[in-house]
Amino acid sequence: MVSKKREAEGFKEQGNAFYVKKDYAEAFNFYTKAIDMCPKNASYYGNRAATLMMLCRYREALEDSQQAVRLDNNFTKGHLREGKCHLSLGNAMAAVRCFQRVLELEPETSQAPQEIKNAESILEYERMAEIGFDKRDFRMVVFCMDRALETALACHRFKILKAECLALLGRYPEAQSVASDILRMDSTNADALYVRGLCLYYEDCIDKAVQFFVQALRMAPDHDKARLACRNAKALKAKKEEGNKAFKDGNYEAAYDLYSEALTIDPNNIKTNAKLYCNRATVGSKLKKLDQAIEDCSKAIKLDDTYIKAYLRRAQCYMDTEQYEEAVRDYEKVYQTEKTKEHKHLLKNAQLELKKSKRKDYYKVLGVEKNATEEEIKKAYRKRALLHHPDRHSSATPEVQKEEEKKFKEVGEAFSVLSDPKKKARYDSGQDLEDDGMNMGDFDANNIFKAFFGGPGGFSFEASGPGNFFFQFG
Repeated sequence: MVSKKREAEGFKEQGNAFYVKKDYAEAFNFYTKAIDMCPKNASYYGNRAATLMMLCRYREALEDSQQAVRLDNNFTKGHLREGKCHLSLGNAMAAVRCFQRVLELEPETSQAPQEIKNAESILEYERMAEIGFDKRDFRMVVFCMDRALETALACHRFKILKAECLALLGRYPEAQSVASDILRMDSTNADALYVRGLCLYYEDCIDKAVQFFVQALRMAPDHDKARLACRNAKALKAKKEEGNKAFKDGNYEAAYDLYSEALTIDPNNIKTNAKLYCNRATVGSKLKKLDQAIEDCSKAIKLDDTYIKAYLRRAQCYMDTEQYEEAVRDYEKVYQTEKTKEHKHLLKNAQLELKKSKRKDYYKVLGVEKNATEEEIKKAYRKRALLHHPDRHSSATPEVQKEEEKKFKEVGEAFSVLSDPKKKARYDSGQDLEDDGMNMGDFDANNIFKAFFGGPGGFSFEASGPGNFFFQFG
């Protein structure tokens, strides 16, 4: 027995020597030999626990620390190491109990009070993280977990919560990295499998995501988050596919409703919801709900500001509603991102329409469509010219007379351009008519009126009743 103890002490001394040299693997081997020789010696377990902590093998170190204090409940270093292991693993309450035991054994120690403060900080960060998660303030949760992990550096629970929130923030590579690190150490970790699936789900890789959720549920059948995510993933995929089929079949009202239903399934799925909003915008434009389509595109862009398809769809809707400045802004964004011939053409066209929109809209002045026939333009001029002729308003107030005279001139100006095929072609192509020597400022609307209505003598408006006039040649 004495020789065994002496041999065990020899192994311990060798372990100590390697520990001092920071050769923790060899130190571990010799402490293990000492334990094999004397399995009831608390200090041997304590020393091996210290070595395991240096090797970041905190769960094994915790087991050795607990064994040490079971063998000797007055072993101060054993309680201190157990507390530190609990702290590294994120078990702050258990750590506090260990440090309080250290204080009972050594009231004058300065180390235990500091460790208690560290444990209390972790508990506070946990509390703040819980509040942040409930409020969907995922950035706050990530911040709290980062601070907690500075002390609880081996806590899988904190890492998983951080990874989940990173996924919810759309920071998928970071979330995947954290989950993968855990799975390398523990391939059956249901929480890590769930986070891997969550990242894939939020990146719109729904089939792969479901595989991870199913695997997580295999490891932990009561994993509520994995079950909910799996159900949402399947429902979202089914509803989106139903909407796509309805759209392809030309059943736009049904497609609109199906995309709307899909959007209610999971507000956290940013990427898929961005696509759903853009799909609904496409349907909305088919249904002539252009304002709604623009709003849906804006929602898609808010969720994913790199979503080119949503910018293109919104730009087209802006063009259709003659909001050319907005259309140009969207097409510029697209062209900056993807410099293709098609995008350049779309931008140039929007810029041309914007330029044209800043001129007088002669079609609106006459109240005709842009594809109006020559006869329709003449008919419109006849109606508007008679409506705004100054003689018709000779008894009106000076303000009204001035306004009607202005409108009369604009009507004549519009007719002089739209009734001339060459001028009309230049106007429709966006050219400035004044650049071609056509000074509209010197335009005389009365000459156009006389030429149009003809008649050898003068003309006058005569009252035929209160507020009614008729035109008469002299």
